Formats: sequence, structure tokens, C-alpha cells
Amino acid sequence: MPAHTGTNSETLAPDGAPISRRLILAWEAGIFLWVTVAASALHYAYELSGFALWITPFAAVNESSIEHLKLFFWPALIAAFVQHAYARQRVNNFWWAKAMAMIALPFFVLLSFYAYVVIVLPIHGKGTLWGAIGTGAIGVLAGNVVAYRIMTAPPLGRAREAIGLALIGLLGVHYVTVTHLTPRHFLYEDFLGYTYSGQFGILEDYTDRLVFVRPEANETLEEAE
Repeated sequence: MPAHTGTNSETLAPDGAPISRRLILAWEAGIFLWVTVAASALHYAYELSGFALWITPFAAVNESSIEHLKLFFWPALIAAFVQHAYARQRVNNFWWAKAMAMIALPFFVLLSFYAYVVIVLPIHGKGTLWGAIGTGAIGVLAGNVVAYRIMTAPPLGRAREAIGLALIGLLGVHYVTVTHLTPRHFLYEDFLGYTYSGQFGILEDYTDRLVFVRPEANETLEEAE
């Protein structure tokens, strides 16, 4: 049953009740925390997996901008499915809202990150881990705000929902394939140490960027094999 507007001018959800803005705020706050933490953890998943190919659609394989955006997409998608299961009848325009959030998120991550780089590098010569995390958090928050605004708006129709699902599917295909079919564009280029390295996709050598395995220990394992 489509939502409608009651006599008190409140926007109603598909279940016929007034939309609870407090409920949506609670969901989006939880999603903000989940996506931020999960994306930070996925940054190291490729190394921790032993550089397994199966995890490359979900984890960053280099320091390019797009590989980092991949880290936000999958936690956001998981959160969307969970939220849909529990709250789809309490909000409007669910999949359109989530699609717009997943588009706004990378846009604001890139915008804030490159603004940060332009400001910080001339002053300090390098960025910081917390600065990078902060720019990611700005993007996630922007996505939450976009989702909140659309889910609390009057219904926009089933066509928007179908388009939203299609857009999310296209984003998923992009992130699954981009590591192995990598465009030669600066957004896809490895950016280790805030310097473009000329490398794309899976790298030949990860020795200089190991975090959890010491290079000498890695060499010992290779010799033993």
C-alpha cells in the first residue's frame, strides 16, 4: 500500500504509520559506526588473507582512491540489507535512498580527501592515518544524511526503487571487477605515501607495505616453501 499524507500533514510510511525520524536517525548512526569501522578493518584484509585472490573484490589491493572506496561499499551494502529486513515498512524510498547514499559517500570521500591532500602536503609534506580516516568518515556521514533525507520524504514511486537497485548492482559489478580490469586513470593508480607510483591493480611486490608480517619473516616463509 503506498504511503500517503494524513490530516496532520505527516508523511506516512508504507505500514501506514507516521515515519519515525528518531528510528531512522538511530539506524543511520549505527550504520555510520559500522561502515567506518568495517572499512578500516578491510584495509588490511588482503594482507591478513595471505594475499588471497578471493578477497580482492572486497579488500584494497593497493593505495589507490578507488580501492579505498571499495572498502566502504560492501559494509554499506550489508548494512542496507539488514536495515531493509527490519525497517523497510517504516521508511519511504528505501533502495533509492541507499543508492543515492552509496553514490554520495564516494563523492564526498574523494572531495574531502583531495582537499585534505592539497592543504596538508604543502604544510607537512605527508598525511596522517587519522587524517585519512577522517576524510572517510566525512563521506560516510554524507551518505547517512542523504539516506535520512530521502527515507523521510514522501514516496517517489516504484520506478525510483528499481533504478536504485540497478545503480547499486552496477556499483557492485564495478568494485568486483575493477581490481583486475583497471582503468588507467589517476583515481585507480596506486598512491602510496601520497605519491602516484604508476602501478594499478594487484602489485608485484608488497614487501615495502606489510603491516602485520615483517618483511624478513615473509622472506623466510617464501624460502621454506
